[in-house]
Amino acid sequence: MPTAIVTGATGITGHAIVQHLLSSTTPKWSQITTLSRSQASTASDSRITHKTLDLQSSASEMKDSLASVTGEYVFFCAYLARDDEGEAAEVNGAMLRNFLSALRATGEIKHLKRLVLVNGLKQYGVHLGRAKQPMHETDPWLEGGDWPPNFYYTLQRILRDAVEDEGDGEKWDWVVTYPQDVIGVARANFMNLATALGLYASISASLPERELVFPGNLINYLAFNCWTSAKLHAEFCTWAALEPKAGNQAFNVVNGDTESWQNLWPAIAERYGAKVPAKMFPGAELKVPSSKEQRYNGFEVAHTVLPTKPPIAEEADKIGLKGLFDGKDDHSVVHQQIDTTKWAQRPEVVKKWEELRDRFGLDQSVWDKATWGFLTFLLGREYDCVVSMSKARKLGWTGYHDTKDAFFETLDELEKEKILPKASELQK
Repeated sequence: MPTAIVTGATGITGHAIVQHLLSSTTPKWSQITTLSRSQASTASDSRITHKTLDLQSSASEMKDSLASVTGEYVFFCAYLARDDEGEAAEVNGAMLRNFLSALRATGEIKHLKRLVLVNGLKQYGVHLGRAKQPMHETDPWLEGGDWPPNFYYTLQRILRDAVEDEGDGEKWDWVVTYPQDVIGVARANFMNLATALGLYASISASLPERELVFPGNLINYLAFNCWTSAKLHAEFCTWAALEPKAGNQAFNVVNGDTESWQNLWPAIAERYGAKVPAKMFPGAELKVPSSKEQRYNGFEVAHTVLPTKPPIAEEADKIGLKGLFDGKDDHSVVHQQIDTTKWAQRPEVVKKWEELRDRFGLDQSVWDKATWGFLTFLLGREYDCVVSMSKARKLGWTGYHDTKDAFFETLDELEKEKILPKASELQK
């Protein structure tokens, strides 16, 4: 029976992987070591051993923390967000490099068979603007020139170099995953798309108008996107860990369907007992919004022109689009007709949150740590994010999860954890 080590075990992806390892019967995992800096894994099972590990410490310090840790498969889900891309590459690169050095120092790397590293769609520069659609694992890395550093590239190079420099008795490889806008839940982790979305919907449905207005822009509302269920991603990671042909490769991991807010938003409104306004984008046109356009009924807008040319510019010549994305006016835009960060500061919104908090016994940290800026980007970008799963499918991966179901299941779980108010009781 295989054994596993999970770093970042209390985060959304790490928590889902631990839960899946525990529930798996083919194979049955005999030992799972969870690693995190502070909070222990919430899983209760005799096969779980939790160790405190500060991945920002040196390799020698990690060696002491990992002295008795062993596992054939490592699921590396930990990362630290930094506003500066160069700093993100430096910090996260040091974490992975020192972790591998510590495993080598303890001798446990000789038991390692495969390391699965969780990255994401920053791989394709979706944080910088429109990418070529759909995105494939063979798309070029965005490096050199005006492109900012990308810590995913740093991590992948560290893995490649480590495998090439394997010492005596070492024989392991790696897999990298690229999930997109992960839908999941982890206790005491409020940095979550579903949490911010659920708060926005809960409060909107509880205000007198009971309207659920899409705070982003019309182009985003009509765009097509892919999402990743944390549960499906966990299934993929265990499949990829054990699939012989997957070694030393990177894979997109999305649910397997293509969805759009024009379909999801009315369903979410119905779940919360709210209505979608008949004219939700007053004065909007099917074009990239300017800083003053698409303002809903006097709300403040959020408008940002992204600082670099969009990633599609890297391949524009090859696909017949030369010169279309080279100028300042061709940069992608993030535009919310309702700035959700400022919306969350409105007196009537704060008052309603406090009422719901007290009524449902919610933690104030849910509100204080809600990632409104992340929601601004996801709902405000004016381009599609569609991902190909062909590479994994060709190797035999058949996993699928309906995106609407993933959202609803996650919202249900967040309600059970008392992170969100119960939608079914909002109107009582």
